[in-house]
Amino acid sequence: MFLAHNDSRKRATSLAPQAAYVHIPFCQQKCYYCDFPVVVDHKPDSRHRAKYLEILRWEIKLTPPGQQPLTSVFFGGGTPSLLTPAELGQILQDLREQFGFAEEIEISLEADPGTPGIQYLEDYQELGVNRLSLGVQSFIPELLWVSGRTHTVEDIETAIHKIQACGWENWSLDLIQGLPGQTLEHWKFSLQKAIEAQPKHISVYDLTLEPKTRFYRDYPEDSPALPGDELTAEMYCFAHEFLEKHGYHHYEISNYAQPGYQCRHNLTYWRNQPYYGFGLGATSYIDQVRFTRPKYLHSYYQWVKEQATLGAIAISDDPPSVKEQLIESLMLGLRLREGINLTQLLEQFPAAIKTSVANLIVRQLRRFQAEGWVGNQQEQWFLIPPQGFLLSNTLLTHLLLELENITILN
Repeated sequence: MFLAHNDSRKRATSLAPQAAYVHIPFCQQKCYYCDFPVVVDHKPDSRHRAKYLEILRWEIKLTPPGQQPLTSVFFGGGTPSLLTPAELGQILQDLREQFGFAEEIEISLEADPGTPGIQYLEDYQELGVNRLSLGVQSFIPELLWVSGRTHTVEDIETAIHKIQACGWENWSLDLIQGLPGQTLEHWKFSLQKAIEAQPKHISVYDLTLEPKTRFYRDYPEDSPALPGDELTAEMYCFAHEFLEKHGYHHYEISNYAQPGYQCRHNLTYWRNQPYYGFGLGATSYIDQVRFTRPKYLHSYYQWVKEQATLGAIAISDDPPSVKEQLIESLMLGLRLREGINLTQLLEQFPAAIKTSVANLIVRQLRRFQAEGWVGNQQEQWFLIPPQGFLLSNTLLTHLLLELENITILN
């Protein structure tokens, strides 16, 4: 839970977040694979939108700042590119006033090719947004339609042209593999179109059938409409080889970037560093405690109002156990090509258990090193793509089962 402290505005630690995620839940239509907290309402004069933005800004102002300014802000959703420049500017102003912005701050915004925000790109730039994440998902018309996307291939081309005309240097393009009816030729075509657009960053997500989504209802895991495991593995391996060949470094399981263009904000998550979260369903990670806000508008509004009566928002929950911290760090860190440094990972643990835990982790990693999935350089251990990334769940399952049995970590 979050509790208020009278001195919370003065309270700060060296672990204070330097990253902030802001959730904008509004969409033109909910995609059939999406399980994020979203609201179908794209009217610019919507009363629902005005109220949400008012409550969101209230939450930001109630949150105690740390001693260091923000180095990254990420607007996700939902569809942040439904915001007008005036609406986005108000939120950025609140964040700047409350937390401060570092001189070289990265400000990212997710954009849908079929939204008014594509026409606001220059205005967004003037507000300080310097990284764009374009949700393309596919360059195949029938795959956009079957996924519930409201944009067309023509919208994608228009958006890319606008991005290039505005001189955006740092932008990313998202694709999804494993969609119903998707073939390897479809996948190769979309990847080719992606590199022709020349983004600095490309995200390649594997379709997950999340409960309560339309895809989960319409497509059982054994549905013949879905590409099977063998085909999706082939898609993944092809993407790795193709994108690496064209200068995109496979720096995280689902992400590729040209040198110097890794997503700074997302690296915060994978390195298990603290961050603020604001808005419907958003998660914060502060003082080693994760907290997720309510996922329904009425409950979220009520929660912010309750915090306002206390005067501020601050975390006072107990942190996770030593074992939970270790498991989180392993699961997140091994998603990165850079991997984990065991010495750094275990430096917070008592000396009496460091050696035992390190030996167990190394023993499991070496087991898969023989398969060519894992590499190491001194204390740095990492998965080797594409096979190491592709089979990471298998490795992590074995590793976590061993950790669960260590009583000294309880």
